[in-house]
Amino acid sequence: MKRDLTVGILALQGDYSEHRRALAGLDIDPRLVKHADDLEGLAGLILPGGESTTMLKFMLGESLMEPIRRFHENGGALFGTCAGAILLAKETSSPKQESLGLLDLSVERNGYGRQLESHIAHESCPALGETPVEMVFIRAPVVRRVGPDVEVLAYHHQDPVFVRQGRLVATTFHPELSNDSRVHSFFVHHVMRSENAFSRL
Repeated sequence: MKRDLTVGILALQGDYSEHRRALAGLDIDPRLVKHADDLEGLAGLILPGGESTTMLKFMLGESLMEPIRRFHENGGALFGTCAGAILLAKETSSPKQESLGLLDLSVERNGYGRQLESHIAHESCPALGETPVEMVFIRAPVVRRVGPDVEVLAYHHQDPVFVRQGRLVATTFHPELSNDSRVHSFFVHHVMRSENAFSRL
Protein backbone atom coordinates (compact mmCIF):
# COMPACT_ATOMS: atom_id res chain seq x y z
CA MET A 1 0.00 0.00 0.00
CA LYS A 2 1.29 3.45 -0.92
CA ARG A 3 2.08 5.50 2.17
CA ASP A 4 1.75 9.26 2.60
CA LEU A 5 5.20 10.87 2.74
CA THR A 6 4.04 14.21 4.14
CA VAL A 7 6.97 16.12 5.61
CA GLY A 8 6.78 19.12 7.92
CA ILE A 9 9.22 21.93 8.65
CA LEU A 10 9.36 23.55 12.08
CA ALA A 11 8.60 27.18 11.24
CA LEU A 12 9.10 29.09 14.49
CA GLN A 13 12.48 30.66 13.69
CA GLY A 14 15.43 30.12 11.36
CA ASP A 15 15.78 29.30 7.68
CA TYR A 16 12.69 27.14 7.23
CA SER A 17 11.88 28.88 3.93
CA GLU A 18 15.15 27.58 2.47
CA HIS A 19 14.20 24.02 3.45
CA ARG A 20 10.83 24.60 1.79
CA ARG A 21 12.62 25.66 -1.39
CA ALA A 22 14.89 22.59 -1.25
CA LEU A 23 11.88 20.26 -0.91
CA ALA A 24 10.07 22.05 -3.72
CA GLY A 25 13.01 21.07 -5.93
CA LEU A 26 12.07 17.45 -5.16
CA ASP A 27 8.40 18.14 -6.04
CA ILE A 28 7.45 17.96 -2.38
CA ASP A 29 5.05 20.46 -0.81
CA PRO A 30 5.85 20.46 2.92
CA ARG A 31 3.66 21.59 5.80
CA LEU A 32 4.91 24.42 8.00
CA VAL A 33 4.68 23.40 11.65
CA LYS A 34 4.04 26.03 14.32
CA HIS A 35 1.78 24.20 16.77
CA ALA A 36 1.50 20.66 18.13
CA ASP A 37 -1.64 19.99 16.08
CA ASP A 38 0.40 20.59 12.91
CA LEU A 39 2.30 17.34 13.55
CA GLU A 40 -0.81 15.25 12.93
CA GLY A 41 -0.45 12.97 9.90
CA LEU A 42 3.20 13.81 9.19
CA ALA A 43 5.78 11.11 8.46
CA GLY A 44 8.79 13.39 8.99
CA LEU A 45 9.75 16.74 10.49
CA ILE A 46 12.72 19.01 9.68
CA LEU A 47 14.21 21.17 12.44
CA PRO A 48 15.96 23.98 10.53
CA GLY A 49 19.09 25.99 11.16
CA GLY A 50 18.82 29.26 13.02
CA GLU A 51 19.58 30.30 16.59
CA SER A 52 19.07 27.29 18.84
CA THR A 53 18.41 29.28 22.03
CA THR A 54 15.72 31.37 20.33
CA MET A 55 14.22 28.34 18.64
CA LEU A 56 14.12 26.48 21.96
CA LYS A 57 12.37 29.45 23.59
CA PHE A 58 9.64 29.37 20.94
CA MET A 59 9.33 25.58 21.18
CA LEU A 60 8.84 25.84 24.94
CA GLY A 61 6.39 28.70 24.46
CA GLU A 62 4.31 26.61 22.06
CA SER A 63 4.62 23.51 24.29
CA LEU A 64 6.17 21.57 21.39
CA MET A 65 8.93 19.63 23.12
CA GLU A 66 6.87 16.68 24.35
CA PRO A 67 4.69 16.51 21.21
CA ILE A 68 7.82 16.26 19.06
CA ARG A 69 9.24 13.53 21.31
CA ARG A 70 5.95 11.63 21.07
CA PHE A 71 5.90 12.17 17.32
CA HIS A 72 9.24 10.37 17.10
CA GLU A 73 8.25 7.65 19.56
CA ASN A 74 5.17 6.94 17.43
CA GLY A 75 7.22 6.45 14.24
CA GLY A 76 7.94 9.95 12.95
CA ALA A 77 11.33 10.72 11.40
CA LEU A 78 13.30 13.83 12.44
CA PHE A 79 16.00 15.74 10.54
CA GLY A 80 17.93 18.55 12.25
CA THR A 81 20.33 20.93 10.51
CA CYS A 82 22.83 23.04 12.48
CA ALA A 83 20.64 24.50 15.27
CA GLY A 84 18.22 21.66 14.62
CA ALA A 85 21.04 19.18 15.27
CA ILE A 86 21.73 20.90 18.59
CA LEU A 87 18.06 20.57 19.55
CA LEU A 88 18.07 16.85 18.72
CA ALA A 89 21.27 16.03 20.63
CA LYS A 90 21.33 14.35 24.04
CA GLU A 91 24.11 16.63 25.32
CA THR A 92 25.01 20.23 24.45
CA SER A 93 27.81 22.50 25.65
CA SER A 94 29.23 26.04 25.27
CA PRO A 95 26.86 26.64 26.97
CA LYS A 96 24.71 23.69 27.97
CA GLN A 97 21.03 24.06 27.13
CA GLU A 98 17.84 22.02 27.14
CA SER A 99 17.20 19.83 24.10
CA LEU A 100 14.91 17.09 22.84
CA GLY A 101 17.57 14.59 23.95
CA LEU A 102 16.80 12.04 21.23
CA LEU A 103 20.00 11.70 19.20
CA ASP A 104 22.95 10.12 21.04
CA LEU A 105 25.46 12.93 20.40
CA SER A 106 27.41 15.47 22.41
CA VAL A 107 27.44 18.76 20.51
CA GLU A 108 29.49 21.90 21.16
CA ARG A 109 27.63 25.00 20.01
CA ASN A 110 29.54 27.35 17.66
CA GLY A 111 32.39 24.83 17.75
CA TYR A 112 33.95 26.14 14.53
CA GLY A 113 34.01 29.69 15.85
CA ARG A 114 32.09 32.86 15.10
CA GLN A 115 30.61 34.18 11.85
CA LEU A 116 34.04 34.91 10.35
CA GLU A 117 34.88 31.20 10.50
CA SER A 118 31.85 30.28 8.39
CA HIS A 119 32.89 28.45 5.23
CA ILE A 120 31.94 26.06 2.44
CA ALA A 121 33.51 22.61 2.08
CA HIS A 122 33.10 19.65 -0.26
CA GLU A 123 33.34 16.26 1.41
CA SER A 124 32.85 12.62 0.50
CA CYS A 125 29.59 10.95 1.50
CA PRO A 126 29.31 7.39 0.13
CA ALA A 127 25.66 7.13 1.20
CA LEU A 128 24.84 9.86 -1.33
CA GLY A 129 27.01 8.66 -4.21
CA GLU A 130 30.45 9.39 -5.61
CA THR A 131 30.12 13.16 -6.05
CA PRO A 132 31.28 15.13 -2.96
CA VAL A 133 28.61 16.99 -1.01
CA GLU A 134 28.71 20.78 -0.77
CA MET A 135 28.58 21.71 2.92
CA VAL A 136 27.79 25.25 4.08
CA PHE A 137 28.98 25.84 7.66
CA ILE A 138 27.65 28.96 9.44
CA ARG A 139 28.60 29.28 13.12
CA ALA A 140 28.37 25.52 13.04
CA PRO A 141 28.31 23.20 16.03
CA VAL A 142 30.91 20.45 16.38
CA VAL A 143 30.02 16.87 17.32
CA ARG A 144 32.33 15.87 20.19
CA ARG A 145 30.87 12.43 20.96
CA VAL A 146 28.95 9.90 18.91
CA GLY A 147 26.94 7.13 20.57
CA PRO A 148 27.37 3.47 19.61
CA ASP A 149 24.10 3.35 17.63
CA VAL A 150 24.89 6.47 15.58
CA GLU A 151 26.14 5.99 12.02
CA VAL A 152 28.49 8.69 10.73
CA LEU A 153 27.74 9.34 7.05
CA ALA A 154 30.25 12.17 6.43
CA TYR A 155 33.16 13.95 8.11
CA HIS A 156 34.78 17.39 7.88
CA HIS A 157 38.19 17.98 9.52
CA GLN A 158 37.72 14.49 11.05
CA ASP A 159 34.55 15.71 12.81
CA PRO A 160 31.23 13.96 12.16
CA VAL A 161 28.98 16.36 10.23
CA PHE A 162 26.23 14.07 8.88
CA VAL A 163 24.86 11.34 11.14
CA ARG A 164 21.96 8.94 11.38
CA GLN A 165 20.43 6.99 14.24
CA GLY A 166 17.42 5.07 12.96
CA ARG A 167 14.73 7.63 12.13
CA LEU A 168 16.92 10.52 13.34
CA VAL A 169 19.22 12.42 10.97
CA ALA A 170 21.36 15.47 11.65
CA THR A 171 23.85 17.66 9.81
CA THR A 172 26.02 20.37 11.35
CA PHE A 173 26.03 22.09 7.95
CA HIS A 174 23.18 23.66 5.94
CA PRO A 175 22.16 21.45 2.98
CA GLU A 176 19.23 23.79 2.37
CA LEU A 177 21.67 26.54 1.34
CA SER A 178 23.17 24.36 -1.41
CA ASN A 179 21.77 23.45 -4.80
CA ASP A 180 22.52 19.81 -3.96
CA SER A 181 19.24 18.18 -2.90
CA ARG A 182 20.65 14.75 -2.05
CA VAL A 183 20.57 15.16 1.74
CA HIS A 184 16.87 16.10 1.68
CA SER A 185 16.17 13.28 -0.77
CA PHE A 186 17.96 10.84 1.56
CA PHE A 187 15.77 11.91 4.47
CA VAL A 188 12.49 11.73 2.54
CA HIS A 189 13.09 8.61 0.47
CA HIS A 190 15.23 6.52 2.84
CA VAL A 191 14.81 7.62 6.46
CA MET A 192 11.09 8.41 6.28
CA ARG A 193 10.52 5.08 4.50
CA SER A 194 12.47 3.12 7.11
CA GLU A 195 10.92 0.52 9.38
CA ASN A 196 8.25 1.89 11.73
CA ALA A 197 8.36 5.31 10.10
CA PHE A 198 4.63 5.13 9.45
CA SER A 199 3.30 3.47 12.57
CA ARG A 200 1.53 6.71 13.50
CA LEU A 201 -0.27 7.16 10.16
